[in-house]
Amino acid sequence: MAKVKKKQEKETYIEREPVVQPITETIESNYMPYAVSVMVSRAIPEIDGFKPSHRKLLYTMYRMGLLHNRRTKSANIVGETMKLNPHGDMAIYETMVRLSRDNESLLHPFVDSKGGFGKQYSRDMAFSASRYTEAKLEPFCAEIFSGIEKNAVDMVDNYDSTMKEPRLLPTTFPNILVSANLGIAVGLASSICSFNLAEVCDATIALLRSPRTDIEKILDIIKAPDFPGGGYVVYDREQMKKIYETGKGPVKLRAKYRFDPEANCIDVLEIPYSTTIEAIMKEIADMSKAGKLKEVTDWRDEIGLNGFRLTIDVKKGTDPEQLMQKLFKFTPLEDNFTCNFNVLIGGSPKTLGVRDILLEWIKFRAECLRREFYFDLDKKQHKLHLLLGLGKILLDIDKAVKIVRETEKDEDVVPNLMRGFDVDKEQAEYIADIKLRHLNREYIMNRLKDIDELQRDIDELKSILNDELKLKSYMIRQLNDIKKKYGKPRKTQIMESESVKEFNKEIMIEDYTAWLFFTKDGYLKKITQQSLRGNSEQKIKEDDKIILETEINNKDEVIFFTDKCQLYFAKMSDFELSKASDLGIYVPKQLKFDDDERVAFMQINPSFSEEQRVIFVFENGKAVRVPMSEYATQGARKKLKKAYSDASPIVGIIYEKSDDYFMIINSESKAILIRPSLIPIKTTRTSIGTTVFAMNLKKNQKITDVITDYEGKYPDAKERYRKIKIPATGVLMSDKDIKAKQIKIDG
Repeated sequence: MAKVKKKQEKETYIEREPVVQPITETIESNYMPYAVSVMVSRAIPEIDGFKPSHRKLLYTMYRMGLLHNRRTKSANIVGETMKLNPHGDMAIYETMVRLSRDNESLLHPFVDSKGGFGKQYSRDMAFSASRYTEAKLEPFCAEIFSGIEKNAVDMVDNYDSTMKEPRLLPTTFPNILVSANLGIAVGLASSICSFNLAEVCDATIALLRSPRTDIEKILDIIKAPDFPGGGYVVYDREQMKKIYETGKGPVKLRAKYRFDPEANCIDVLEIPYSTTIEAIMKEIADMSKAGKLKEVTDWRDEIGLNGFRLTIDVKKGTDPEQLMQKLFKFTPLEDNFTCNFNVLIGGSPKTLGVRDILLEWIKFRAECLRREFYFDLDKKQHKLHLLLGLGKILLDIDKAVKIVRETEKDEDVVPNLMRGFDVDKEQAEYIADIKLRHLNREYIMNRLKDIDELQRDIDELKSILNDELKLKSYMIRQLNDIKKKYGKPRKTQIMESESVKEFNKEIMIEDYTAWLFFTKDGYLKKITQQSLRGNSEQKIKEDDKIILETEINNKDEVIFFTDKCQLYFAKMSDFELSKASDLGIYVPKQLKFDDDERVAFMQINPSFSEEQRVIFVFENGKAVRVPMSEYATQGARKKLKKAYSDASPIVGIIYEKSDDYFMIINSESKAILIRPSLIPIKTTRTSIGTTVFAMNLKKNQKITDVITDYEGKYPDAKERYRKIKIPATGVLMSDKDIKAKQIKIDG
């Protein structure tokens, strides 16, 4: 049997040049359409104050007759809305939840809800499933749909072109400023706070009467944002003016509370709109665990049928006002709402101030009204035209009956009436459609009575359409009616910033005395008198030693110069109490020193005055005096870089209390004793004293020690080493002094 050899086909690979597309083209063709779609179709509200998801939901409910009918299951609404909104059912339901009365996200909710719709001020109070809740439109929604049946706005195809939906809603008031709105697009965000409806209506009326109304006048009318959660706005007029002008800036909010002396607790009743009760409780818990909230014994969520309440139990004797100042400082009980008024105008995002938004809304509303009036005008003119034709047969009703009766063919009735009474086809059709029983003088006369009223209405509509002032007057009347019908007192009260008491940390610091122990390696112990009793032996690390032991107050300030030319500021209250059996607190870790940075000098309660000075002695023999005023800082600064020169390593730092002598020793065991007044004063921190050496050094020599408490170790120092001018040449130390020096260094 012959073997059949299979031919192996060789695969041929054709090398092609890679397709290269410039990144600019890729962004333009792929990324930019996506970014624009997110901005226009999802995240940024338009001048009617709604995002597309809001508009689709509310319009669906309007079509379902839920403005006047009873509530229906939320699931039914969600299902109907999906005909307009291509997103998932949960996204639609979450939109409804935020617009509902029960959720308390809006000053004027649009959805009359029944069931569990969660709360804006709590992230844990979840809303119930849509099958369990019911909803309908609030009567307030009549103001956002007014004129929608009269061609007030454009109707566009939905996503699959099976039905129509409004491009915008013809709101009769500036909803864009009344309903809070947040949205994040691609590279763009919008954060619009809510304002009081009555104040917004008044400001709009002021602009309608005088378009030149300036921002100061608007500030007098719309005093500040008004949030559904209540609380307080900490009012700064200049900051508020900046927000009104630019559309950007923070609004500071504070919680509202009351102190119950009988229960010895603080009840927080309203919190900033920008936070939640869970976020506040977490911060309180963290502070309590860290020992920073010793005045508080317990805290709990007491939200119930009576509304919001966060209860904080406090220790007896606690000043509730001071405690609240502390909580305002460190928890979201005081928070900022960051305004960013990005609005879509004609499909393009713009950042507008309050005045500009109102002017844009006036343009939008005026166009809606014109379209509505033109619709009414066409209807009334058409009706008038028909009635005028009807009036012509009143002269001879018998003739009309005769024409109809004697016409043999149905299609000839209208042409015969047209010829018989000199009317057009539309009028003849109207006449021909009148029932036989209505072909009497009484019926026709009653109908013709409407002619005069129609004529007056037509004239009025034409005058409004042709006169800008009359159109504005109509808008003013509408806004006044809305203000009267739906206006409410402010929920968020105004608190002048001058009257706000800021947290004073000093007040909250406990006032007591203690003993301070500080070691060469940088360990600090703060021990109370009571703890020291019977514990005189202090535990320290091997090869470490205590270099400072003194009595201090818990409110004392302290500074630390380091070997890396930096200065750290602290308070004794920053350090926890220790015991004699503890090693203490490692200062470099507590104050977050840089790597390998060590304490070179410490001073308690320094004076940052011109008269007080600090002396720096460097390894190269130079020394300099710097006034402590050079280290005075603004605010609560914790760290100061370049505290002294880094041209040579630091050997000693002295806080100059008087003109007492101090001792400098070099590597060859030579010493000098000089007064601080011999050293020149430099007003620049980083100066090293470029003209004067404190001690003359030979090649390879360096300063090794600077001593202020020399008298006990070197009794003859003043006779042997004292110098009256610098630079001074060191005197060789005696054998006894060298031995004392070695003991000091070794110890």
